[in-house]
Amino acid sequence: MPEPYYRYHVFFCVNQRPPGEACCANHGSPAMRDYAKQRVKALGLSGQGGARVNTAGCLDRCELGPTIVIYPEGVWYSYVDKEDIDEIIGEHLMHGRIVERLRI
Repeated sequence: MPEPYYRYHVFFCVNQRPPGEACCANHGSPAMRDYAKQRVKALGLSGQGGARVNTAGCLDRCELGPTIVIYPEGVWYSYVDKEDIDEIIGEHLMHGRIVERLRI
């Protein structure tokens, strides 16, 4: 079986639900996805054998805050700010270590 093209797929929920309903977009998830894409690229982690940051529609875990899921492990995270995203990139994508404090 061939090696996967990407080592990691990072899916950011950017879903926008109707007003009054919890959703990731209400927590700035599109901007955080863009930030993560830029950081992954700047750190040389993108491309074949590296990481791919993707947009996801609803991941159906809105009540837990903005969510991302990283495959192939299927690890779910919630985050608050750029520092949390930096920690996920630094620990999970660079070193393969799960960030337990952000795991959901």
